[in-house]
Amino acid sequence: MDGDDPIYLDNNATTPVDPRVLDAMLPYFSEVFGNPSSVEHIHGNRAQAAVAKARAQVASALGARENEIIFTGSCSEANNIAILGAARARPERRHLITSAIEHPAVLEPMRQLEREGFALTILDVDEYGRVAIDDLRAALRDDTGLVSVMGANNEVGTLQALAEIGACCETVGALFHSDLAQVPAHRAINVVDEHIHMASLSGHKAYGPKGVGALYVRSRSPRARLVPIMYGGGQERGLRSGTINVPLVVGMGEAMEIAKRNSQNDERRLRALCDELILEVTRTISGVSVNGHPIERIAGNVSLSIAGVEPLALMHRLNPVASFSASSACATDKVETSHVLLAMFGDTPRARQAFRISPGRFTTPEQLTNFACALAEAVTDLRRYAA
Repeated sequence: MDGDDPIYLDNNATTPVDPRVLDAMLPYFSEVFGNPSSVEHIHGNRAQAAVAKARAQVASALGARENEIIFTGSCSEANNIAILGAARARPERRHLITSAIEHPAVLEPMRQLEREGFALTILDVDEYGRVAIDDLRAALRDDTGLVSVMGANNEVGTLQALAEIGACCETVGALFHSDLAQVPAHRAINVVDEHIHMASLSGHKAYGPKGVGALYVRSRSPRARLVPIMYGGGQERGLRSGTINVPLVVGMGEAMEIAKRNSQNDERRLRALCDELILEVTRTISGVSVNGHPIERIAGNVSLSIAGVEPLALMHRLNPVASFSASSACATDKVETSHVLLAMFGDTPRARQAFRISPGRFTTPEQLTNFACALAEAVTDLRRYAA
């Protein structure tokens, strides 16, 4: 990036492509350009081999089998395939469960199923953004077919107790799906140990390219059966028809392999950076609340609410200094109080004043120090004008 560019602190919205990922992708735009479905000739075979390698890389990052990985165009598409496909595959299981803080790519297909006659339970969360296991147990029914709870919240960073949730689901024969978009860059995942039956992944949340995702679908014990929600040539086990985008799939595979190898070191470094940022901000600015779970959280997320300061005004003031987010940046160009913060705190100043700082793999300590100083100055000025 140019030295005059703002500091990038919005990695929970999207990450830059790691240079190692880009290097892996480049040959597949021009040199190895075959269609991986054209297995009758060498150009197609080369492309198919690249896809097979990427599939193995994603599977290894999850502790899954290669035949359990479906490549998609995004994590949102993976969520839709999993939720709509699993529910419609077992129409006798008419009850669904999710949480109030899910991404719209989970909540909206759940609401579509509700319109189709399924019963939907939306679990509340506590002030840290966590689902209570007792609430889940109380909500489960004999006809519960699917539960979807995200691995880590994109707005406040809170991690859910996935293994406990998955184990609870298995007691009634319900499938457990989790949107893991935010997780691979920060911690290791093992879908078997954590009782996850389906999981959605995003390339661009883990230093890979945009426009590619993946869906893990358990093949046994229990097997997750899905019906397709789109139709065509039958690629990806008939669940995601369409020619595979080989360069992006290669990039996702490489990104997941790097994440598996480096997530522990990245997590340790980011946690230290974010702890220091929180310490500095709370030392220099009064009325600061830190949102999300204090311990069970991904490291690269600092959600703050500052009394008397509107996040949109703060963003405009600091635009030349840093790029960060006042709420989830996936859905629209409007900044509204997010459903996540409303679920955690209700319609309160703390919810309305929340904003998110998310450093990443390439953020330096100096950049966060500079941001903390600029933030303190901006808050002082905004409060003076409001007085």
